[in-house]
Amino acid sequence: MTEPNPTLRLKGIVKTFPGVRALDGVDFDVRPGEVHALMGENGAGKSTLMKILAGVYHPDEGQIFIDDRPVVIRSPIEAKEHGITLIHQELSLAEEMSVAENIFLGELPRKKWGFVDWKTLDERVGTILQKLNADWGPRTRIGSLSIAKQQMCEIARALTHSAKIVVFDEPTASLTDAEKVVLFDVIEDLKAEGVGIVYISHRMEEIFKITDRISVLRDGSYRGTLNTRETDEDEITQMMIGRSLELHRRNIEHAEEGEEVLSVEGLSCGRLFQDVSFTVKAGEIVGFYGLVGAGRTEMAETLFGLRRPTAGKIRLAGEEVHIGSPSEAIEKGISLVPENRKEQGLVLGMNCRDNITLPQIDDLTAGPFVANGAEVAIYDMYRDRLQIKAPTWRTLVGSLSGGNQQKIVIGKWLSMKPRLLIVDEPTRGIDVGSKSEIHKLLRELAHQGYAIIVVSSEMPEVLHVSDRIIAMHNGRITRTFSADAVTEEDLIQAISGLTSDKAA
Repeated sequence: MTEPNPTLRLKGIVKTFPGVRALDGVDFDVRPGEVHALMGENGAGKSTLMKILAGVYHPDEGQIFIDDRPVVIRSPIEAKEHGITLIHQELSLAEEMSVAENIFLGELPRKKWGFVDWKTLDERVGTILQKLNADWGPRTRIGSLSIAKQQMCEIARALTHSAKIVVFDEPTASLTDAEKVVLFDVIEDLKAEGVGIVYISHRMEEIFKITDRISVLRDGSYRGTLNTRETDEDEITQMMIGRSLELHRRNIEHAEEGEEVLSVEGLSCGRLFQDVSFTVKAGEIVGFYGLVGAGRTEMAETLFGLRRPTAGKIRLAGEEVHIGSPSEAIEKGISLVPENRKEQGLVLGMNCRDNITLPQIDDLTAGPFVANGAEVAIYDMYRDRLQIKAPTWRTLVGSLSGGNQQKIVIGKWLSMKPRLLIVDEPTRGIDVGSKSEIHKLLRELAHQGYAIIVVSSEMPEVLHVSDRIIAMHNGRITRTFSADAVTEEDLIQAISGLTSDKAA
């Protein structure tokens, strides 16, 4: 059967930034009614290519064709006029405005004299929210919604007008499993209408579930396109990083456990979690796994002093401690890599070096001045150790890819040499190669004697990195497993509150 002509075709796209050739002659196309995955490591050029398509950047060389007609896209407004909608990975919403105002921002329906037609606006948005199974209304303030619901509002923008091309950039990063099902239904509806979908994700299971073709970029260069049904994860991984990965538990060499570093007894924080008890030893990685709302993140934030416990005891090396703030936690040797790197982990307007050394700035002063050489040495160490891709230490963190931003956060807290390292969603939004590097790093840290807590919503991750896995449901620990003996069915049953038959 003859394939339809592409709705969109990018040919020979080149884009250079100071010190970096981000795209080197990239070709890419999308057919009507297909989902075409664009994959690659962080820094491979995916976001740059899509920003060129959206009119944010202008290519140095190359052409863009829509329906076989060459076009020049000078701005996001022109991209929208050509039928291109980009759903950003990072939220771009006005928090003090309503859901309806955000969804139709710049396109609010007007009455005869120029006033906003609120009735028409509410009706249109209400129809869209119904498609998304939303339990909030058009007049709800965006800032009052959870990150996951804000992401659904970002996705709702794709349904506001007749788009030819919709680009989804890591759309499920903040979504629950139920919300993912709704998103995939929306994508199927768009396909049925003949819309071409570009889908960017690091989650292989999603790629193989919903896409028709997969194109891979590596180091800014096009590496090829494969039909999804004719390839597998290993082939795609090799195209992305130039090697295959061994991510099986049988390859893990457990560290030798040392003395008990952390002991938590009956810890509670209001209704967020109750009666949590566990221990972590030096050289041990304890994974916390559960559904959204299980209390995992809140427990980690309590250990770091961001929340005040309402009951229970925390002991470090056998000594009971009271942690009233993050600064007290840091003084006691506890570090937290937070779930939301943009809002909680980084100062986006500062450079890479200053972000990594920020917690220890008082220790790097020489009189009234900061010891510049010492700061650069610390940055260089963790740049090499974590393979951070940035032109120089002066590069602003806000300009880095999501994966490299996450590496900066991890490097910042590793530089504090903590006794207890808590890592919440360590590889969210990170490509498969970088994910493997971070997993390997966590294992190395355990071998060096660190006590580590990993909070993750990805089952393969907790199975891969943990020595023990603690399952949580509705704010309580349900079961604790040895990672060598646990099965996926065990975990599903423990985190869902189901019987074994229902879990299966």
